[in-house]
This record gives sequence, C-alpha cells and structure tokens, in this order.
Amino acid sequence: MEEMEEELKCPVCGSFFREPIILPCSHNICLACARNILVQTPDAESPQSSRASGSGVSDYDYLDLDKMSLYSEADSGYGSYGGFASAPTTPCQKSPNGVRVFPPAVPPPPSQHHLLQHPGSLPPIPRNSCITCPQCHRSLILDDRGLRGFPKNRVLEGVVDRYQQSKAAALKCQLCEKSPKEATVMCEQCDVFYCDPCRLRCHPPRGPLAKHRLVPPAQGRISRRTSPRKISTCTEHELENLSMYCVQCKMPVCYQCLEEGKHSTHEVKALGAMWKLHKGQLSQALNILSDRATEAKEFLVQLRNMVQHIQENGVEFEACLVAQCDALIDALNRRKGQLLSRVNKEHEHKLKVVRDQIAHCTVKLRQTTGLMEYCLEVIKENDPSGFLQISDALIRRVHMTESQWGKGTLTPRMTSDFDLTLDSGPLLQTIHQLDFVQMKVPSSVPAAPMLQLEECCTQNNSATLSWKQPPLSTIAVDGYILELDDGNGGQFREVYVGKETICTVDGLHFNSTYKSRVKAFNASGVSQYSKTLVMQTSEIAWFTFDPASAHPDIIFSNDNLTVTCNSYDDRVVMGNTGFSRGVHYWEMCVDRYDNHPDPAFGVARGDVLKDVMLGKDDKAWAMYVDNNRSWFMHNNSHTSRTDGGISKGATVGVLLDFTRGILLFLINDEQQGPIAFEGMEGLFYPAISLNRNVQVTLHTGLPIPDFYTPGEPEPPGSVC
Repeated sequence: MEEMEEELKCPVCGSFFREPIILPCSHNICLACARNILVQTPDAESPQSSRASGSGVSDYDYLDLDKMSLYSEADSGYGSYGGFASAPTTPCQKSPNGVRVFPPAVPPPPSQHHLLQHPGSLPPIPRNSCITCPQCHRSLILDDRGLRGFPKNRVLEGVVDRYQQSKAAALKCQLCEKSPKEATVMCEQCDVFYCDPCRLRCHPPRGPLAKHRLVPPAQGRISRRTSPRKISTCTEHELENLSMYCVQCKMPVCYQCLEEGKHSTHEVKALGAMWKLHKGQLSQALNILSDRATEAKEFLVQLRNMVQHIQENGVEFEACLVAQCDALIDALNRRKGQLLSRVNKEHEHKLKVVRDQIAHCTVKLRQTTGLMEYCLEVIKENDPSGFLQISDALIRRVHMTESQWGKGTLTPRMTSDFDLTLDSGPLLQTIHQLDFVQMKVPSSVPAAPMLQLEECCTQNNSATLSWKQPPLSTIAVDGYILELDDGNGGQFREVYVGKETICTVDGLHFNSTYKSRVKAFNASGVSQYSKTLVMQTSEIAWFTFDPASAHPDIIFSNDNLTVTCNSYDDRVVMGNTGFSRGVHYWEMCVDRYDNHPDPAFGVARGDVLKDVMLGKDDKAWAMYVDNNRSWFMHNNSHTSRTDGGISKGATVGVLLDFTRGILLFLINDEQQGPIAFEGMEGLFYPAISLNRNVQVTLHTGLPIPDFYTPGEPEPPGSVC
C-alpha cells in the first residue's frame, strides 16, 4: 500500500487529495489548489473559440490549446502567468513531490461585499481565467462555470479516504480547532466525529439534535464504508443524474445532454454496461502488468545474485592471476600490477553496470507497484460514472507502464563471467609483451525452457502449449522438443521438434489427463526438461460434420451441423473428431424423411468407402433404418432386425463406450435392439450415410442417457 501513496497526493500541494477534480488531460488536482493556480488572461488575447470546460471537451484539443503558448515561457512547456488583476508575474515553483506548479495568485484586497459573504462560500472566479495542468503543463481557459465545469473525482476521493483510515491509529475529532482529540462518538445523521467537549458544545442532546443517533467511532467508520454511493449529477445540468455514456466524447452524460446538448447526435451506451466493460479492460491490463511486475521481481533477485557471483568470480580470478604472476618471479612482478589493475577495473565496471541496472529497475518496479495498487483500489469502487471518468486514463497508463518493461528492459546489461585468460606460455624475453587475450565463450547446452502457463490451454481434444527461454539465458538455441505422455500415465513421446515456441497438438483423447514437458537443444547438446505441465482435455466432445472427408454429393448447412445429399444413391459423411477412449454419445435429428429411404447411422474408420451405404465394408459399424424396422450391419452382414422405425422429427442416438468396447443405438430416447457391436477398439469417427430424401441435424456435447451405466475405465498404464 505504501507504494500507492504517491498516486494519492496532489501535484501542487504535495498532500493527499481533498475534493479532487479531473482536468481534461485526465490528471487530478485539489479544488483549492486549482483556485490557487488560476491566472487571468487579457480579454483581447483569449478568443471565445478556445474556451472550454471540464465537461465540454471530450478529447484534449491540443491545437486550440497551443494558442496559450502566447503566455508561456520560451520553450519551457509550462506557463508563467500574472495573477488576478494586479498580481505581478512570478516564476513557477515546485511542489513537495517535485512537480513544477504555478504560485498562488495574490488576490485583490477584500471588498465590503466579500466580507459580508457566508464564511464557507468561495470568492467568484474572474473572467478569462486560465488553469495549467501542473503535470503535463497544458493550459485551458475556463468558461462561465469556472471550476464547477470540471467533474469531481469521487473514486479517487474514496480511495484517499480508505487509505487514510487504514493508516490512522485512531479516529480524531473533526471539530477541534488546534490539536484534534480522539473521537468518542460519531453522529450518523451529521456524519461527523466528535470528542466529548465538542459533542457537548456543538451537538447538545436536546432540541432537534436529540433524535440523532450517536454510535462509537469504529462503528461509524464501518457505516461510512458501507453507505450507498452518491448519485452523480451532470456538471452542465446540476439537477440531472448521469445515466448514459457518450462513446464519442468518452464521458458520462444525462438525458438532457442527449436531448438538448452537443451529445444529441453522438453514440451513447448504458452507463452500467460501459462501467463493466471498462472494469474488465482495466482488470485485463492489470493482469498483464502484474505478470511484468512478477518477472521484474524475479529479475531483481537474479541481478542481486549476479552481484554476488561477480564478486566471487572476481576473487577467484584475482587469486589465479596472482598465482600465475608469482610463478614468473621478478619479470612477472612488474607486469603483475598492470594485469591486476585491469582485472579490478573490469570487476568494478561489471559491478557498476549491474548495480545501476538494479537501482533503475527498483525505481521502475516501485512505480509499477504503486500504480497497480491504486488501480486495484479504483476497481473496488462501485460508482460507475466516477469510475468511467478515470478508467480510460488508467488503462492508458497501465498499458504504457507495461510497455516500458519490454524491449530488453529485463535483460542483464552485463554478464557475471570474466572473459579473460592469461597466456603464460611465452618465453621470459617476451614477458614485457604479456597481456590479456579475449577468451572465447565456450559453447554449452542451453538452459531449460520455461512453460508460459498463461498461454497454455486445452480445447475439446486439442492442447496448445507455449514456452520461452529464461530471461538471463544468453546461449543460442537451435530448436525445441515437446513431449507428451499417452494421457493414461504412460511413457512420454515426442510430438514436436522445431524452432517455434508454441505448438497445438490435435487428436488427443477426451476426458484424459496429459503430462507435457519441453527441452531445448543446440550443437552442444540438449537442455534439462522444463517443469511438467498437467492438462485435462474436455470431458464431453463437441464436433461437426467434416466437409473435407465427405463425399462430394453431400450438402452442408447450419455451420456443418446439418447435411443432406443431391444424389439418390447413399453417400457417407463423417464427423471431424475421432474417438479412441472414454464414453461418447451424440444424436441426429431427422429434419426431412421422404419416400421411406434407409439412412444408416454409426461409426467408421478414416478410410471407409464414401459411395456406398454405411456398413457395406469392414470399415464401418452401423444401424440402417426405414419407417418400420432397423438392422445392424458391418462388412455387409445384416443382423438383429428390430421393429420400430423413423419419421420426420425422430431422433437417432449413438452411444460408443470404449470402457466396455460396445456400440449401441437409440431411437427417440429408447434403446433400439440389443447391444449392436462388441469389441470396439481403435480410432472411430461418427458417420452417417443418406441420400437426397433425408436431411439430418447433428447434436453433440450431450450427457450419457440416464438408463445407461458405463463400464470401469482402463487401469493406468494399459495400451489404448
């Protein structure tokens, strides 16, 4: 939470935000600080066309606002204006957090009229007032509404309030003038914390205040947190609630703005829907940034370990060098000092580079963590309009911060090895030429790859895996080897060899648990395996008919879920997914049935004949049926004639159970005949044969019928 504190401080006063308002550039500033940095511009040099307010500008109009450079210091990027009326021009100052801001304007002597004003009211803002953002230094001329034209950032105000409450040791009285005493009660109606003296003086237990409910301070803090959010009102129509979101202007608006204002022709959407959409976008951006922050933390640990390795290697290298130089007696002693000096210089250079990188990454990580914590607190807010006022800016900041961690930021600028070797072979007469020679980095095997869990997934009976090399690995990789087991606890097998770092494996078993691992290789050898990843394929199969393997006479529609034929002869079409393990059930609804044809339903091998009825060859197991009866058929052998046929609207179900090795059929949710086929092993595809008199629609992803009890699964290690 401490890293978030800088996000909660005003760039002008350096204190926590009080009544923050949102400038058109998406930056925030205290309302009181905004009044202090207002400046008055000459009437003749402030064209009406450049006037704008916080609610009247959807995107920051830099072209119009560049006209304010007439009043800015030369190429400084921030203005130095005169104050109100007779205030002299003064240079810019710095706030406690280092942002350059404008000095408070010196107000004119108070008039008698101002002296008679209510003590809590603020003096009016002079005409042609201008405000400059203390962070991006963009200038803006206020309209007649003045600072009221800027929306209040209630989300930020709520985050500041929660943060201060979490930091405060005890609740203080809000009415003590000098040193606040500890509060003893809180009035729920007044929403004020009192100490005992202030309660007796300002909140007597009589009169209209006698009905107010006083509660302990801790209970009052809880009631504050759980109180319903305030309804946001439009800055242009103060009596109207914000209820819609203008997509073009990227701001909440009221119904009066849509009917009368400039938003009448703009695209608008529901406030709640945009609130959820922007919250989702911010959450997704935060997830990516959180991954970068995690990598940065690991990177810092590696850098700190590198410092220790450099020191250890330096000491070892220095000792070796001393031993070699001492062996060369007097002649080497003169050269030894020079060589030691070079080693120490290299040592210090490496340490300096790594330590500088540690300091840089530490600062950047602190800023990233602070932004993350602030965004997480903002997401907790339940005020749609307040959230949408700042969500675009926060999303841009999160994306920008995330992009700053890329492009080599998490790559060491220096290695821990000393790439030097001492050549001690020359004769004594060549000692004065003794020098370091560059040691060629020896070839070595690559480091074990890292599986990127956020990109690994399964869909139906396919698995996608992604991996990368460790951040500190500098050894070249020629390729990778991906291995999977058989989904039943068996041996690993190679499923991919190549240079790509992502691979999709198709044709896996449904409802199976697979283990996967990957290793890298180069000319020097093969790395260690990555960590093993366990993946679960889909329990129920979703598939369609396959146009690629179907007979050309088959006609497809309804996203390949509905088929018929343009021929009077039987033609075969199969599903695009094969089964070899588990229990699977699918149905086909008869949409059209003319002239009593004999469609056949069942399963087939991949090389089944496509121009004859299903079951005519030894590659298919089927049930063919007319309007009165059905038969089972395999290899042109007809068995088990059963009464009961199909008509338009009938449903034919196929149940394939590999645990028992059987195939059976259903018509209109009733089993048709006995078990059709036994000993079913291998890879089978759903299949059907039909002619132009029949049209069916496929239904998949269905549960097993209630009347059926599957067999026991195969024991681990068995061959499928």
